[in-house]
Amino acid sequence: MTSMDRTDVVRWIQAYERAWRSPGTDQLAMVFAPEVTYRTSPWAEPVTGLDALALFWEHERAGPDEGFAMHSEVVAVEGRTAVVRVSVDYDDATVGRWRDLWVLQFTTGGRCLAFEEWPFAPEEGQAVVGP
Repeated sequence: MTSMDRTDVVRWIQAYERAWRSPGTDQLAMVFAPEVTYRTSPWAEPVTGLDALALFWEHERAGPDEGFAMHSEVVAVEGRTAVVRVSVDYDDATVGRWRDLWVLQFTTGGRCLAFEEWPFAPEEGQAVVGP
């Protein structure tokens, strides 16, 4: 596959969510390239490679039974790069609600080569209007 289309990206997002909700990290190899770089913010040092990503995922999530609702919208796709708007509402109020932009780069085989997240929590989204 020389380029991705919206349907390919939607399928990838579904596979990503299945991997997050599954026990262990075996599904990561179906979603990410072996040399993946995974940034949790545009300023963060990337987690590099599947082994490091597997450790990161196990540390970051509460487990495969973690309660949350995830909704996404593909904003743009150009070649093998996509931008996705994602909302995640966790059942655990201490984890909260997040609105993210994901910038994704894919391999010719459709696995993610570079993942960059731009996360926003509700308190970060307050605009100041007026004097």
